[in-house]
Amino acid sequence: MPDARGLHCPNCGAAAEPDAGRCPFCKARLATVACPSCFALMFEGAAFCSSCGAARARAEPGGEAARCPGCSGELRSVDVGKTVLLECSACDGAWIDASRFEALCADGEAQAAVLHRYSGRSQVAKAAVKYRKCARCGKLMNRVNFARLSGTIVDVCRGHGTFLDAGELHQIVVFLRGGGMERARERQLSELRDETRKLQELEARVRGRDPHGAHAGWDSESFLHFVTMLDGD
Repeated sequence: MPDARGLHCPNCGAAAEPDAGRCPFCKARLATVACPSCFALMFEGAAFCSSCGAARARAEPGGEAARCPGCSGELRSVDVGKTVLLECSACDGAWIDASRFEALCADGEAQAAVLHRYSGRSQVAKAAVKYRKCARCGKLMNRVNFARLSGTIVDVCRGHGTFLDAGELHQIVVFLRGGGMERARERQLSELRDETRKLQELEARVRGRDPHGAHAGWDSESFLHFVTMLDGD
């Protein structure tokens, strides 16, 4: 195991902690990939992990160059364990393609790599609300509360992927590993049960006003008009 002070900034040579995202002196980015074996951080361009000696996994082709939806900076492909994502060198925001984000949400090992990579980056700076453009298609994305109850608002293009401000990816993985998706599913089931109960109550009211089934052949617009009349009684 190398000494924690054995790593040095490739830009200015200052000593740096192995889990630091940027040099504390010149602010240059220090680590852009995680070891695919032990998840220790590696400087960009390193062929082997200085902690366990494993060969660095190469990023999958990222396609055409993309701009950061948050600050228009350059997005660069990085490997975080099994997950390949695009990270902004200016604002530390991250773009994850839809299929890779789905895989991350289902893979505990991939989540562990993200936690290690982004440790100490759980704080999200408050910024004015604005809609951003998709890094792939350029269309405005939707702002979505991840899993509806995580409290982390991310920018989503349903056809292409998700943009996360600095700290948001760490927050989401903490939410996932804390049973967040299970709570979200239970909430969804509860809401479905409530909607089913309301529908059953509505059907009972309709049967009470229409005992002979005279409205059975009505189209949806006529039926909704009838229900509105009931609600007004």
